[in-house]
Amino acid sequence: MGEGNGFGEADEVNADAPASEAPPVLLWFRRDLRLRDNPSVMAAVRSGRPVVPVFILEQDGPVRGLGAASLWWLNKSLTSLSADLAAAGSRLILRRGDAASILAKLAVESGAKRLIYSHVYEPPVALRDAALADELAALGVETQGLNATLLLEPGRVRTGGGQLYSVFTPFWRAGRPQIGAIELERAPASLKAPAAWPASETLSDWALHPRRPDWSTGFADWSPGEAGAHGRLHQLLDEPVGAYAEARDRPGVEGTSRLSPHLAWGEIGPRQVFAAVEALEARKPKLAGSADKFLAELGWREFNYAILHQHPGLATQNLKPAFNAFPWRRDSRQLDAWRKGRTGYPIVDAGMRQLWRTGWMHNRVRMITASFLIKHLLIDWREGETWFWDTLLDADPASNPGGWQWVAGSGADAAPFFRIFNPITQGEKFDPDGLYVRRWVPELAQLPPAAIHAPWTASPIELAAAGVRLGDTYPEPIVDHAMARARALDAFKTIQG
Repeated sequence: MGEGNGFGEADEVNADAPASEAPPVLLWFRRDLRLRDNPSVMAAVRSGRPVVPVFILEQDGPVRGLGAASLWWLNKSLTSLSADLAAAGSRLILRRGDAASILAKLAVESGAKRLIYSHVYEPPVALRDAALADELAALGVETQGLNATLLLEPGRVRTGGGQLYSVFTPFWRAGRPQIGAIELERAPASLKAPAAWPASETLSDWALHPRRPDWSTGFADWSPGEAGAHGRLHQLLDEPVGAYAEARDRPGVEGTSRLSPHLAWGEIGPRQVFAAVEALEARKPKLAGSADKFLAELGWREFNYAILHQHPGLATQNLKPAFNAFPWRRDSRQLDAWRKGRTGYPIVDAGMRQLWRTGWMHNRVRMITASFLIKHLLIDWREGETWFWDTLLDADPASNPGGWQWVAGSGADAAPFFRIFNPITQGEKFDPDGLYVRRWVPELAQLPPAAIHAPWTASPIELAAAGVRLGDTYPEPIVDHAMARARALDAFKTIQG
């Protein structure tokens, strides 16, 4: 990691004065809630100055307000980061509101002459950050933004003609070699404390954990924070990565990394994950196929940020203008059935219930549930994207809308709209024994494998033996697959050409 950051280093500090008397550095944490291999942290340490770490909760303005599940995670992640900072002799200052005004006040309160932060790559936020630099410069405060969240900054990967990519495979083929050798930084042993700490709000005041009711009781398997992120990475290296190419599509087995919430909050950086998997691949060449498939998933995340960089309205605007005329249906009853996992299609319902209970859904099932909402129900993809944003622990401003537009056919490198997943055959192919459905739709658990993904095909004797009463203990399908498929294709014809 280079130190050519445009600022002097520790020589700016009066060598005859205690470090605590020097103007401190404001270290602004955002989606980089870690100490290890964090360029912003290391730049603050190398300044030789006291460091004032700060996190600002922004829920409006240029920042998209966080969903309820993300707020749950943030609460735990900030608790972990606070403990890590305390172990390094520091503390985390918490504030709520408009970041620009809060940082200006903190600079005055602390006497800081420098702000260091990690970039957020949502275009409206990036524009605000540029304006913030000008505002702070007027107060005599220098700013430095660094990349702690991506392998490749948006706009960096271009074609031979200088154009940005809109298709993933050539993007990743061109981008992966640009990553180069990765040298990781350790967490600092200590951070210099200022002579006086600014006032801080408390996490309990923010009330980020749900109450009355506490719907997060099913989140117990998650361990937010930097230590939890590295625990997940070690599990990946010990087990799933070797079978990732095949197991990642099987929702009934533990075949994925589950690193996505940790990456979303920067508790671990993609450089750390990439380097660890490449090192494993070098030690065990037979794992190359699965390792490359996993690294391509990191590449897909990078691709979505590159697309967001080009299209700031990714979460609200169709990338393909033809879809602006698509004849979406409004059906609050069917939308509610989809949200609650009561569609009558077991693989869809299992996914939606897993999401509500755990804050996460298997990636293959994300595609199935999204396809069902968009193409079976003809409900606008933005309704689904908004629901996922609120309920996913790994809700990401680029990957979430990018994935929904991919399924809808309206986005970059999208699946064609006429690719309509059959939820029955998808279940039979990827959950052949029904392990996933039996776990999340327990009222069907006793059905034989041949009927688990289409309970209406079971005989009356099989239904009775399993304790299933269609329309009572489990709903009838809210839409017929063949009819829905034909209706979707007819709707698509209206915007073709």
